Amino acid sequence: MRPLGALTRYHLELLVRSHAWLPPFLAYALLLVAGVTVGNPLLGDLGYGAAALVPVSAWYVRGVLGAEPPASRACLVAAAGPPKVHLGALLAALTAGLVLAVGQVAVLSGTFGTVARPGAAAQPPVGSALAAGLLTAVVCVLLGVTAGVLADRPVPVRAPYGIPVALGLAVLALVAPVSPANTAVRGLVDAARTGRVTMPWVPAALALLLLAAAVAGTAALAGRRPE
Repeated sequence: MRPLGALTRYHLELLVRSHAWLPPFLAYALLLVAGVTVGNPLLGDLGYGAAALVPVSAWYVRGVLGAEPPASRACLVAAAGPPKVHLGALLAALTAGLVLAVGQVAVLSGTFGTVARPGAAAQPPVGSALAAGLLTAVVCVLLGVTAGVLADRPVPVRAPYGIPVALGLAVLALVAPVSPANTAVRGLVDAARTGRVTMPWVPAALALLLLAAAVAGTAALAGRRPE
């Protein structure tokens, strides 16, 4: 039985070789170009960049799960078992999303004029703003992967409806007031207005729990519904 790390690397290699990583990456780059202006407050741009990661991360889940040919997947499932193969694929999608999260924080850190809006009560340290922005981006990646997990195999969603379901769940994760992604992004937007930065630890913990529950449920379902 292959170690989980080897399965994750295998799925990452498939994602890269199949070029399935490219469409979500280009879509995310276009969203940043359209929504970020040099000189904008850093906190506002970080909130926008983090929010865009939700649908993009859901897209990566679909890309990873669809990158492997059925024949090689059948061989891998026979060798390692459906739950472990499925978990390795989801970890690969999560890794891709987290790489984007780190990259967008690095890129946006060089585009700002001020950390918060000029009328804010204070200008918080850049380091605090970047740390809050990175953690918010991680929260959005976790929620995006969760949306992708719930809209793709082995969940019994018919193929033509997988993309709309994933997009709907991603939008819900962003607009629902109780969503960790909504809470974390709203915190950055508020910080851009007030100058008071808080780390979204509670949304991060909730997002991690939601993803863990979704992954555990679908991994168990993969074991009962082998492909």
